[in-house]
Amino acid sequence: MISKAFKVLVLALVPAVAFAQSGKLQSFPLSSVRLLESPFRQAQQTDMAYMLSLNPDRLLAPYQKEAGIQPKAQNYGNWENTGLDGHIGGHYLSALALMYAATQNQEVLQRLHYMVDALEACQQKSGDGYLGGTPGGKQMWQDIKAGKIDAGSFSLNQKWVPWYNIHKTYAGLRDAYQFAGNQKAKTMLVKLTDWCLDLTANLSDAQIQDMLRSEHGGMNEVFADVAEITGDAKYLTLAKRFSQTSVLTPLLQGKDVLNGMHANTQIPKVIGYQRVAELTHDQTWTNAAAFFWKTVVNNRTVSIGGNSVSEHFHPANNFTSMLESKEGPETCNTYNMLKLTKQLYLSSASASYLDYYERAMYNHILSSQHPEKGGFVYFTSMRPRHYRVYSQPQEDFWCCVGSGLENHGKYGELVYAHSDKDLYVNLFLPSSLDWQEKGLTVTQNTRFPSEEASALSLKLKKAQKFTLYIRQPAWVQQGKFTVQVNGKEVETTVANGYAGIDRKWKSGDVVTVSLPMTTKAEALPDGSPWVSFVRGPIVLAAVTDSTDLTGLQADGSRMGHVANGSLYSLEEAPVLVSNSKDVVSGLQPVPGKPFTFTASGLIQPQKYKGVKLVPFYQIHDARYMVYWPVTTPEGLEARNAALKEKERAKLALEAQTVDQVAPGEQQPESDHGFAGEKTESGVHRDRHWRLARGWFSYTLKNKGQGPRKLRLTYFGADRDRNFTISVNGTVLQTVRLDGSLGDQFVEVDYEIPAAVLEKAKGDTLKLTFTALENSSTAGIYHVRLLK
Repeated sequence: MISKAFKVLVLALVPAVAFAQSGKLQSFPLSSVRLLESPFRQAQQTDMAYMLSLNPDRLLAPYQKEAGIQPKAQNYGNWENTGLDGHIGGHYLSALALMYAATQNQEVLQRLHYMVDALEACQQKSGDGYLGGTPGGKQMWQDIKAGKIDAGSFSLNQKWVPWYNIHKTYAGLRDAYQFAGNQKAKTMLVKLTDWCLDLTANLSDAQIQDMLRSEHGGMNEVFADVAEITGDAKYLTLAKRFSQTSVLTPLLQGKDVLNGMHANTQIPKVIGYQRVAELTHDQTWTNAAAFFWKTVVNNRTVSIGGNSVSEHFHPANNFTSMLESKEGPETCNTYNMLKLTKQLYLSSASASYLDYYERAMYNHILSSQHPEKGGFVYFTSMRPRHYRVYSQPQEDFWCCVGSGLENHGKYGELVYAHSDKDLYVNLFLPSSLDWQEKGLTVTQNTRFPSEEASALSLKLKKAQKFTLYIRQPAWVQQGKFTVQVNGKEVETTVANGYAGIDRKWKSGDVVTVSLPMTTKAEALPDGSPWVSFVRGPIVLAAVTDSTDLTGLQADGSRMGHVANGSLYSLEEAPVLVSNSKDVVSGLQPVPGKPFTFTASGLIQPQKYKGVKLVPFYQIHDARYMVYWPVTTPEGLEARNAALKEKERAKLALEAQTVDQVAPGEQQPESDHGFAGEKTESGVHRDRHWRLARGWFSYTLKNKGQGPRKLRLTYFGADRDRNFTISVNGTVLQTVRLDGSLGDQFVEVDYEIPAAVLEKAKGDTLKLTFTALENSSTAGIYHVRLLK
């Protein structure tokens, strides 16, 4: 049952009447802003074509199967029929709602109504308000209700993150109501929330916190939204119960304990903390959300605005993995960081949040969709001379496809903001604003960033006095930001990152803003000798070649979202060589080509001297450089020698590797058919591990012929760990670790007998770790199948 003290605490914070937004500023409805011709509008239109190419009946099939309704079509494949069935259906509802609000496209609205009507039939058939696509979900939720909870980071009662999955349905219904005005979706949302209230009514707070160890998306956020929609405090109580304390507590204390955490599991939780704080006026929770934002943006984010390596937060003081991995920042993370940024901006009215928002929107989100072909990017590698992979609409249904469908329909959400009487211009993006309550229309004409200015034309039903606040970005040349009204420069009041013009405005007034940009070489947060060139808010990058783009258009395989083409040697990558600390002075504009630069005086070796640096969002279907190593002429030789040895060993190992698994990490385990009993995972010295007091297994891919050996990584100080290692049911080794291998990570090889390989069916091997009686397996840090 809910603890009495917990319930009293929550209700003490809840107003007795309907909730009101307490923020200092408000965003405009997405329907009030229209994009004009620009790369953003192109991205919007490309996204719309992608979403309309999807078959709604195939997206509905998981829900209909679970409700006992005969589907009209078969599920899509990929993540949509391997356990996360239905998650894209929820994202799709949100994407349709956002796109309709942004464009008023009637085909999009009809598609949304079709989805909602079909989902309503599923909910009605279930009879208790439940609506979901998780295979076998009905029985699993009954077990949860009875208190039978077996939670791991990426599973709950042997299902793949079912709370994360159903969160997309909740969010889709909410968005269908809030952005597209679908009243039926509101009713369904409340019914689904009441189902959850009943599901958890007899669970203790401790049981819910145990359950929340499994990734659960932004459940606390959506329950807070339902509280605001209905004005009923019981839903805010539910939102608080779904706020994971093990993550919230260190944030309240101002402690960064994020190393090794699955990044996109945490960000939606923090969005929810802030959402609850907005409704309860709890400044401590807002402080926790702001602390999280600050440490992620300042200490864990690269120049494009993205974060994480292989989906996890790397050590804040060591970005080596970011530069070496093919699995760089995940698009979903930035999707959620922009949500959090918007919340914190509106509650604080501080333009400093918009510097990050703008950077991430231009450089990560805009670049994460192919502008002509469509298709969404999962990982944006920062490794020199690597590339990105794009989804195909009938093949790929990753999380970043779901968030990608949403991303490109909501570019207008924060271009403008307002208080009760004043207008705020935040982003320099071709667009029009219709502020109906004020009888004001604003048209923003600009070719930014190709031109360093923007013009705002005002049309009013009647002259009126208000302050027009224009964001003064941190990247503008100092002292060069100017504002003209009707061709005459005006004085402005500067506060909180805005220049304010207070006057009586009349129809036909034109405000022109001068935005001269600075260019800088931006170092990584860990201070290592790598830089990314940034002009204004725009990250510059260079195409190096377009060779070996394996899987550029992803297939439907489990690892199709990863750019699995060859890793080109870091030793042979371009390097900036200079005796000056001011390397940006070596960047030269190319005459007649706006926003195009060379750095021929800096770049070694010779074959790369002719590369052009252009906005990263313009680069597609190619290998590229975003970050450049920097050294002096004297340091170049020593650097190359050290890199050469390291790269030789790494590339040799990659060439010898048949397959590998990173235990304790969501996608690698899911991709290798993880199963187990009495097993848990964690992080030690910034590396993930998995162990079991029962057993766990992976299915390894074993393409090709020849002898094989298994290389396992342990921590040498593990003691009293007794277990067996089996392949296809044959025990390879009984292992007894006594801690004698030392305070270090160690690798141990095990030969796989030829007889086992000969009997193996297909191109797979079943690897199983089984604890001996009264013991556990060692923590397994890495699994590698070698030729």
